Amino acid sequence: IRAVGKKVGITIKPNTPATDVEPYLKLVDMVLVMTVEPGFGGQKLIPECLDKVREIRRMVQEQGLTTDIQVDGGINAANASLAAAHGANVFVVGTASFRAPDMKVALDDVKKAAEEAYGKSL
Repeated sequence: IRAVGKKVGITIKPNTPATDVEPYLKLVDMVLVMTVEPGFGGQKLIPECLDKVREIRRMVQEQGLTTDIQVDGGINAANASLAAAHGANVFVVGTASFRAPDMKVALDDVKKAAEEAYGKSL
């Protein structure tokens, strides 16, 4: 994958333990933590999934890696700061942006909340 100039990622679903990705961390550029069960939009974020984000961020830091941690599922301005505080630095914002009266405002609000909690520009 990298030989053709692309980045490598791995994804875990809500019931997959965070430790399952540890053997692969040195091989990937991003870990996507699904914060809802994949299948359809509009679901609410499962808060327990953020514990996985924290655990993966800890593993990444312990190994001295720069791996991105992405969250997808129920992300909005109200919970992006919580996800960022747990270590997420990439956010998939679907329903919260598509259903917003102004998509740009909704995305800007998510970014602002996440950056304030993460402590730097994302």
